[in-house]
Amino acid sequence: MRRAVHLLEEVEFHPMNSRRPLEYLRWLTAYKQEDDRRAAGDAELTAGLSIRSREIDLVGAFYAVGISGHPQFKVVTLWDCHGGWDGGWRQMLEIYDDVQANLFLSDIDDLRHGAFSRPLAAAPGSPVLADLVAERYAAPLYLFESAQVRPGAALDYLAAVREERAPIMADHGHRLVGAYEVQLCDTEVVTLWGTDIDSHLEVQRARDAALGMDDEAEPDHRLLSWRKRARAHLDGPWRETLLSPYPGSKLAPRRED
Repeated sequence: MRRAVHLLEEVEFHPMNSRRPLEYLRWLTAYKQEDDRRAAGDAELTAGLSIRSREIDLVGAFYAVGISGHPQFKVVTLWDCHGGWDGGWRQMLEIYDDVQANLFLSDIDDLRHGAFSRPLAAAPGSPVLADLVAERYAAPLYLFESAQVRPGAALDYLAAVREERAPIMADHGHRLVGAYEVQLCDTEVVTLWGTDIDSHLEVQRARDAALGMDDEAEPDHRLLSWRKRARAHLDGPWRETLLSPYPGSKLAPRRED
């Protein structure tokens, strides 16, 4: 089985115009829903919409919850490159071979202020996004972690997440959706968890209680032990933020649900 390869993109919109993220999310989810009807291997570079392909699969499109630490306004997208390096990833690279004029044309010109993309590869034991889609898994809220680890420690950290942290978080209503080693560097990891508001608040209060700062909640001292354990792998910033899935993306609750 090939290693799963994904793309994570963070898109920012300035000046602060709340309509722009909505316009972008509507545009993106609509055209990728059309791509789902394309034949396997049918990929082309088009003016306005860049590459069209079902192998470059928009699994998650999220509006970033600004109060949890994101710049306002911001969109985060998670793509599944079907077939791994030789599949959707190759298709994305091929648009840069003999660069053509339509690569520089976009229906969303002047809509985005900036975008930061990075390739992800699944760590051993990471859930398979295609399986989650087939299961119709969806959560009303997602916890997004980005962490800088010691050079070469990415897979060790993610193994510890899977073995130690995931069971703790599961007890508080969080499901591990992805555990990824950022590629083309050796110092960054990304994890994604499905959850809901009540579960998010439960974790915060359980940690506060373990610190002796909330005498009305049940403490979970495992949360503090995990943070100490995690620091053995970290070598820089660590941050968790929240994402709200946009309706129409595959990890979002269906309207009929």
